[in-house]
Amino acid sequence: MADSEPLPGWAPQPFRQFVFKVQSRCNLDCDYCYVYHLADQSWRRQPKHMAPDTVRAAARRIAEHAARHELDRVKITIHGGEPLLGGRAYLETFLSVMRANAPGVALDFSMQTNGVLLDDEMAAFLVDESVIVGISLDGDREANDLHRRFRDGRSSYDLVEDAIRRMTRPENRESFGGVLCTVQLAADPLRVWHSLLDLGTPALDFLLPHGTWSSPPPGLRPGDGRTPYADWLIPIFDEWFDAADRPASVRIFEDILNLLLGGVDSYESFGLAPVCLVVVETDGGYEQVDSMKAAYEGAAATGMSVFTESLDDLLGTPGIVARQVGLSGLHETCRECALVETCGGGLYSHRYLEGSGFVNPSVFCADLYALISHIERRTTDQLTARGLTLAQVRQSGPSAGGEGLADGRGTSGNGAARTLGGA
Repeated sequence: MADSEPLPGWAPQPFRQFVFKVQSRCNLDCDYCYVYHLADQSWRRQPKHMAPDTVRAAARRIAEHAARHELDRVKITIHGGEPLLGGRAYLETFLSVMRANAPGVALDFSMQTNGVLLDDEMAAFLVDESVIVGISLDGDREANDLHRRFRDGRSSYDLVEDAIRRMTRPENRESFGGVLCTVQLAADPLRVWHSLLDLGTPALDFLLPHGTWSSPPPGLRPGDGRTPYADWLIPIFDEWFDAADRPASVRIFEDILNLLLGGVDSYESFGLAPVCLVVVETDGGYEQVDSMKAAYEGAAATGMSVFTESLDDLLGTPGIVARQVGLSGLHETCRECALVETCGGGLYSHRYLEGSGFVNPSVFCADLYALISHIERRTTDQLTARGLTLAQVRQSGPSAGGEGLADGRGTSGNGAARTLGGA
């Protein structure tokens, strides 16, 4: 797909979310991490932190892009590595430089952190700066310590638990985006679920571990017909779905329900909406979604930078186009699937196969089909009890009889899981 040959009827959608890799190093050594332990090792060549001049150049590119496309606000996710490694002074500089150099556009800041360095002072600072905080934790101590440890093998659990409890305090709770939990097949799903609820998190999300057809995720043999990840998630979904008052917002479930009920908004793992996200590396390089680092060296790279190209220049590159064209960019198997409008082919990174690139179904195809089909059956049964059909609700939109199915029934999470990052 050449830059000069756009697809008929396709128009580029402006970027609305920017992930800033402000630190390229981490204080944990999670052995499933796509940055440090999978195919792309380019982090070794990155500066340890993003310099103020790089932040300034990126902010100006965002302001330029927003003005051209009449965007009144964009989302900025502060990411890493571990974004708290720079400390308060670094983050103060980052935020002030961003705000000073992006006039005319509101910047909604969020951060994804492992929580190890999130003490009282840092929490108060982030709340004062209106930064929404997401924390990564894989469940109870046993589940979390399977993979999320320090380099010397020490557990990270106690420090992260303290950080989550700190963010659930009344003075911090409005700035707490929730918990991001990577699925570990070796852990009991309901035990993980209950342990996260016991921490009082208002919102959470479950992340499938990154892998590809060429390097499958743990416990998965593509094509053997098993669905271990769907089997792990379904008991949690059923308990969450059947609760009279759902105890937390769960992004993966709410997004699937929203799409099944006729909605279009989602994050990049589901649906056919254009992906409008770009990553800015510590050296100022533009990258596609950084989970593509699971595929091969340089998979996420664009060869473009905040210092030399505008964001509109980036919009026309083949990799960005491929993630914005929806159905026409998917493999034939996906295009012919009855669930394609909900699944959307799965996360782009998970489609990679050496020799054919990313034009494949997701390596999690069978799991996604099983999970979405189960959620669709449960939804259909609920609607039937209300005298409605799924087709009727889809035609009129999720609010037409679908209340309480996709919205968490008014949980305290209030959709906060949508702020969570992808690490």
